[in-house]
Amino acid sequence: MNIGVVGCGGRMGRMLAKAVLDTEGVALAGGTERVGHEAIGADIGTLVGDAACGVTVGVDAAALFERSDVIIDFTTPEATAVHAGLAAKHRAAMVVGTTGLDGGQHGALEAAADFVPVVLAPNMSVGINLLLGLTTQVAAILGPDYDIEIVEMHHRHKVDAPSGTALALGHAAATSRGVPLDSVSKRTRDGQIGGRPSGEIGFATLRGGDVVGEHTVIFAGEGERIEITHKASSREVFARGAVRAAQWTAGRPPGLYSMRDVLGLG
Repeated sequence: MNIGVVGCGGRMGRMLAKAVLDTEGVALAGGTERVGHEAIGADIGTLVGDAACGVTVGVDAAALFERSDVIIDFTTPEATAVHAGLAAKHRAAMVVGTTGLDGGQHGALEAAADFVPVVLAPNMSVGINLLLGLTTQVAAILGPDYDIEIVEMHHRHKVDAPSGTALALGHAAATSRGVPLDSVSKRTRDGQIGGRPSGEIGFATLRGGDVVGEHTVIFAGEGERIEITHKASSREVFARGAVRAAQWTAGRPPGLYSMRDVLGLG
């Protein structure tokens, strides 16, 4: 399997490229970066701290899609939407960890999924996907008598908030209660806001330092509180999960999939 990595010059992109290089049975088809990026022309093996591999960072995403069986994309919403069109054109599967997608950008991935398998997940770690499953179960069992709050913390450089994973946890809880998240979501609280409405799902966003990712789902009832937490100490868990998802796409029919499908948790 030939795997390409778009946006391979950033911190996460380098981690993804290294994970591909370190995985038996797959080959790194190449990597791209935006025009003007300092990594352009660099050997990707050297870029990730390994021995030179003879594959360099380029700028032509279309060429990379053409020679790849699957592309791993942890870039930006705007770039991911463009890449979705390339995936459909060149029949390359996609594994997408980009967060902050709007409706149109998500639609671009849905359109690509008519032609190729697309794995879309805000978080590729096995542990987080177990947390999603537990959140679904606990929300259904406890019901509306328990208030739900989702707290997440990431490094100071993260640009979107709440995190895509936090929103996925909110969607899981809301779906278990039979309501759309948008109708019960509370993203901010400030000033004299009054009492907490029944059924509300609150989000708290923390940013600072080099925190890779921490998520806690709180179920607060009368006399007791249940908290389920996942803490990632290394981005390697996301990279390994993404490569696992890429391998899983082999032979799959076109469609939009999640990490729950990849891990057999659906």
